[in-house]
Amino acid sequence: MTWPAPAALPVEAYAATRRACYTGYVTQAIVNNLAPLLFIVFQTRYDVPLEMLGRLVLLNFGVQLLTDVVAVRFVGRVGYRRPLVLAHVLSVAGLVLLAAAPALAPSAYAGLAVAVVVYAIGGGLLEVLVSPVVDALPSPAARKAAQMSLLHSFYCWGQVAVVAGTTLLLAVVGERAWHVLPLLWAAVPLVNLVAFLRVPMPPTVPEEHRTPLRSLFSAPAFLTLTLLMLCAGAAELTMAQWSSLFAEQGLGVSKVWGDLAGPCLFAVLMGAGRFAYGLWGERVPLAPALVGCGALATACYLLAVLSSAPALSLVGCAVCGLAVSLLWPGTFSLASARFPLGGAAMFGVLAVFGDAGGSVGPWLAGAVGDAAAGGSGTLAALRDALPVPDASGLRVGLLVGTVFPVLLVVAGAWYVVVTRRAAAAAPPAG
Repeated sequence: MTWPAPAALPVEAYAATRRACYTGYVTQAIVNNLAPLLFIVFQTRYDVPLEMLGRLVLLNFGVQLLTDVVAVRFVGRVGYRRPLVLAHVLSVAGLVLLAAAPALAPSAYAGLAVAVVVYAIGGGLLEVLVSPVVDALPSPAARKAAQMSLLHSFYCWGQVAVVAGTTLLLAVVGERAWHVLPLLWAAVPLVNLVAFLRVPMPPTVPEEHRTPLRSLFSAPAFLTLTLLMLCAGAAELTMAQWSSLFAEQGLGVSKVWGDLAGPCLFAVLMGAGRFAYGLWGERVPLAPALVGCGALATACYLLAVLSSAPALSLVGCAVCGLAVSLLWPGTFSLASARFPLGGAAMFGVLAVFGDAGGSVGPWLAGAVGDAAAGGSGTLAALRDALPVPDASGLRVGLLVGTVFPVLLVVAGAWYVVVTRRAAAAAPPAG
């Protein structure tokens, strides 16, 4: 038997599967981005401090990370359908709990934490499963990276919908009725749950053909890819999770305009970058493109933090979306091309590192911001030395977060060098 096995169904039969995967990433955008948009509500109504809000982000991605680790062990054995259905069930349950648990739990924060844990398990399963499903669908090899980028653009469109819809609805219904919003958004995974019960699924890579994880971790190229994934998650999520509160408290912009000009435009430009690569990506070398994206992300972080003009800081926040657009799907595509039989386990391992970055980056920015805002010391001195002193401390937090796109540039450049050396050393074909 050879692998990959020929498709049991024609390519057209998997169109519904691809659409369900797109909506799966919309679901993940909902569970990752809804709560941060409500941070100001949690802070004012439940008196939750900045560091504890950051802890919710850490909890979300930390649980996703643990879910990734567990899922790596069983996805190849049970197939894709059952865990994908479970992911949507947990996403619905977590969003319902987000609305109800703060009023029912012993403390509002405990209720929020329980809701985050439940939907984070669903989000972790989606992260592990959706990308390898699309990668396994029958399509030309030259289009794989472009299709992966197109898939991940739907995370961005979901983020745009969540940011714009939540911000505008919150302005209409008021903060007192905030709990209606998670219930409305729960309809998306509920509908997609039904879709995943019915659509055809590609087979997983059989164990006898799959590249063992031990072999992957012994390959320097794969270790570099894990570092790229860690930095990609941190660079993307740190700005995405904190830009709303940064715009409101650090820049003095109203919540509606801060959300629309910050995280919403961030998501639009991130989606546009991924969509454009999905259309024309085969013409652009992927690894050098990731290095360029990391450099642009570094510049955007510095512009957001160091600019004394709120409008330019918002430009930095927004354009950062374009800068990070290729980082996550691009790293997946590099891994798939370099290790084509890695299977769902390989995607799961990369998701572990991506979620680790998505956990540590936002938490670090929040913790540093809290430390800079209160008391004295080096961080407080750094806060006061910035062009615009920021009482919230988030400028300092984001400045520290700049280390992640810088590391990504270094790791990406190293990957390009290693790949070129390997290609030069390879014996000529034929």
